[in-house]
Amino acid sequence: MSRAKIFISHQQQDSNSAIAVQSHLKQKHNIECYLDVIDPNLKRGEEIAEHVRSELNRCTHLLAIVSDATKASWWVPWEIGVATEKDYPLATFGTNVVLPEYLMKWPYLKSYSDLDKYASTVSEMIITESFEKYGTLDSVTASANRSGTKQFYRSLRTKLGQ
Repeated sequence: MSRAKIFISHQQQDSNSAIAVQSHLKQKHNIECYLDVIDPNLKRGEEIAEHVRSELNRCTHLLAIVSDATKASWWVPWEIGVATEKDYPLATFGTNVVLPEYLMKWPYLKSYSDLDKYASTVSEMIITESFEKYGTLDSVTASANRSGTKQFYRSLRTKLGQ
C-alpha cells in the first residue's frame, strides 16, 4: 500500500509550530512528514529551489503552516505554487491568523482537532488510491470512489464544515 508523506511548508519563524505539527501527525496518525529545512550548504536560490522540488516529488500532500510571519516569506508561496502545478492536495494550518483570500481556495485548519480531520482524510485518500491501484475493490466500486485532489478537498471541507 502506498503511504502518505506530507511536505510541511513554513516560514523559518514558524519552525516550532511546524515541528509540533510534524510530531502530532507522526505520533498520533503515523503519517510521515518532510519539513522544508534547507541544507545550510545550499547557498544559491537555484540550488534551494532544486532541493525543494526534489523533496516535494517525494511527498503526496502539502500542508502550509501560516502565521503573520508567512507574509515575509518568498518560499511558502513558491512551494504552494509548485504543489498546485503538481495537483497535490493542499491545506493550510494556522491559529489566530487571518488568511489572505487566495489561501481560502484550499481547506484551512485552525486547531489540532482540524489537524486530526486532515490526517484522517489523508489516510482515507491513500487507502482509496491503493485499492484502485491494486484492484482490491471491484471496478464499479473503484470508479465510484475515485478520490484525487478534488475529492480530498470535498471530503476535508465537509469534515471541517467549510
